[in-house]
Amino acid sequence: MPLGPVSAGWLAKVGVHRVADVKARDAVRLYLDVRAIWPAASLNLLWALVALQDGCHWREVAVERRTELLMRLDDLGAAPRRAPSRRPD
Repeated sequence: MPLGPVSAGWLAKVGVHRVADVKARDAVRLYLDVRAIWPAASLNLLWALVALQDGCHWREVAVERRTELLMRLDDLGAAPRRAPSRRPD
């Protein structure tokens, strides 16, 4: 699967093992399934899932599409979580 090993591991834990599995699922619901087991999953995972479904790089997911996805998350009561800020050690 063309995702990093950590993301692929999270997806495996929710029963997704192949690109076809990603394409068969709703990206927002799949992202929420992953976030249920790893709450710190960032929006980059959602962009990567959508990009995988659309056959593009995650950075190419249009702003309008990202806005639509954020609105769906909000409608589901699952506002995106911000990554924790890093403090200097």
